[in-house]
Amino acid sequence: MWSNECVFYQIYPLGLCGAPFENDGKLAKSILSVADYIPHLTKLGIGAIYFSPIFESDTHGYNTRDYRKIDVRIGTNEDFKKLVEKLHKAKIRVVIDGVFNHVGRGFFAFKDVLEHKWESKYKDWFYINFDGNSPYNDGLWYEGWEGNYDLVKLNLRNEEVVTYLLESVKYWIEYFDIDGIRLDVAYMVDRDYMRRLRQMCNSLKNDFYLVGEMIHGDYNQLISPDMLDSATNYECYKGIYSSLNSMNLFEINHSLQRQFGSEPWCLYTGKWLLSFVDNHDVSRIATILGNKNHIPLAFALMLGMPGIPCIYYGSEWGIEGNKQDGDPTLRPQLDKPQWTELTDTLAAWNKIRNEQKALMYGSFNSAFLTNRQCVMERCFEGERVLVAINADENSFTACFDIGTDKLTNLVNGETLMINGALEMPPYSASFYKV
Repeated sequence: MWSNECVFYQIYPLGLCGAPFENDGKLAKSILSVADYIPHLTKLGIGAIYFSPIFESDTHGYNTRDYRKIDVRIGTNEDFKKLVEKLHKAKIRVVIDGVFNHVGRGFFAFKDVLEHKWESKYKDWFYINFDGNSPYNDGLWYEGWEGNYDLVKLNLRNEEVVTYLLESVKYWIEYFDIDGIRLDVAYMVDRDYMRRLRQMCNSLKNDFYLVGEMIHGDYNQLISPDMLDSATNYECYKGIYSSLNSMNLFEINHSLQRQFGSEPWCLYTGKWLLSFVDNHDVSRIATILGNKNHIPLAFALMLGMPGIPCIYYGSEWGIEGNKQDGDPTLRPQLDKPQWTELTDTLAAWNKIRNEQKALMYGSFNSAFLTNRQCVMERCFEGERVLVAINADENSFTACFDIGTDKLTNLVNGETLMINGALEMPPYSASFYKV
């Protein structure tokens, strides 16, 4: 599938375009301006963009008002349609957020319930108790997502709700020509709805990509031919930065072996999870790592491990953001992309990821491992790639059965003659073809 063979790039449009937190009904900056990023993305080696919420919402995008209208703060439906056309012309696929578990208080059906109470024809679209009250003093109680009453939980067992949402998705595919959907809080979304979504999307595009947000739990609950193609790999996200901060690469390698190894008990071998080092909900990798020399190494782990790598906008040139300072800090307005030494490094590694089938589809083996050094081995149809990482400030010689006396450095094409020992410079990551 196309999603397994490209590097993703995540954009939070309300942040990038400088939209005010409260929806004031005014245009901040059109989402069409993302087209200015196309040369940057092409040079970086990006094959798909995942857009965080783009539809009309009360504030941050996840409290939807209108599933069929681009948020007025970032433009019009026509703006986004033009943007998708430009991205497709540049051979960049488009995935958008599907927030199906809940809506905002400004959603038309919920507003009708607030106005008409028992008389509302939409009262069964939600989980309502007319004998209670809400923190907003509505004169009724309703279920909010995890106690957040600005996020009104939808009743996905209601056929009218399901029909409305599926028709909305059909509109997204037919009008905007999107290539995939990321399901927000997928671990809470009704499984029967998910199956119907899969069936409907496949009927319109047989290579349509569905990925679910899974923060914890067994990803196999959602990944199957009749539900989702992929899920967010939060376990390895944590393992990447934690391993580097504690100088214990056994942690991330244990997770990778547990998830993708060759043993029968390995959980996700043959599946493609969405890999990341940061996103719109967590601190930036440049902030959370104690040693800034480890920033490129975190990306190397992500690009070298099994899965679909995704880069969050701005992190490719090292911007910072701390979750403790609030979500807006993680979702900044940026006038234009920057190109730094880190970006240059990532572009070279992305090119390798885009060309090597072993990195897209290969098996995983921990070929060499210490607390501060590791060599990941990826094999596919006779091809073999080694990803060698040294997180230490000193050079290191890794002695192990490499199975050859010659390696090709995939960054510069140079041939490296070895004799059972691989030299690893300080704070380095290298990609070798055997």
